Amino acid sequence: MLYVACEGESTEPDYLQYLNEQFGDGDDRGRQPFRIQPVCRRYGLTPSEVVEAAHRKAAGEDEAWALFDRDQWEDIPQAVKTAAEVGIELAFSHPSFDLWLLLHFQPFGGAQGGSTKLVIEKLRQAKGADAFKNYDKKSDKSIKGPRRDALKGREGNAVAHARSLVASCPHGACKPAHAKTEPIDRDAEPQSSQEWAARSGHAPNCPVLQRDPSTDVWRLLVALGIHTDGN
Repeated sequence: MLYVACEGESTEPDYLQYLNEQFGDGDDRGRQPFRIQPVCRRYGLTPSEVVEAAHRKAAGEDEAWALFDRDQWEDIPQAVKTAAEVGIELAFSHPSFDLWLLLHFQPFGGAQGGSTKLVIEKLRQAKGADAFKNYDKKSDKSIKGPRRDALKGREGNAVAHARSLVASCPHGACKPAHAKTEPIDRDAEPQSSQEWAARSGHAPNCPVLQRDPSTDVWRLLVALGIHTDGN
């Protein structure tokens, strides 16, 4: 059982249910079965609330992740600090979770300054992403039916493209090979917020809010055994 608390109320929970349905039973190559329990709330959560919800559900025993975006939130540094203190893994996307969806279809680069407009435009136009041509129109950001089908088999692309964003981070010392995906040692001493955020592969002194564009969702797939990290 894995608890994943989400900022959004639609896109992210839909995607997590897709992972359950597509990969949750394990496979004949030794990948272990899993069950993700999405934790969300109508009208969404702030990043700090996401971390708190994940911690509350996991009760300090089960593995838990906090999944949230850059948007214009001011409490992200506090959310990272709290996550480090209580051992909640982070899947932070800058500018948005929509970037992770786009990376299934194509690479992407260039700082967005917190805006997701270009990311969504690229997703609607991406080759193989016809099911997303109306994404975010009429407030429809669901990941169901044809949109799920469009993602199938593209996990390797998404992981590779997300890792390449770490490698190309302007900070210069960020390396995807430094990312941590193994289970957390619950008996270990708490890490600093900088060390905890560096589990993404970004350098400890690379400011979280300047990792634009980037998404750590790839680490969740690697942690679940859905895809290898390429090391």
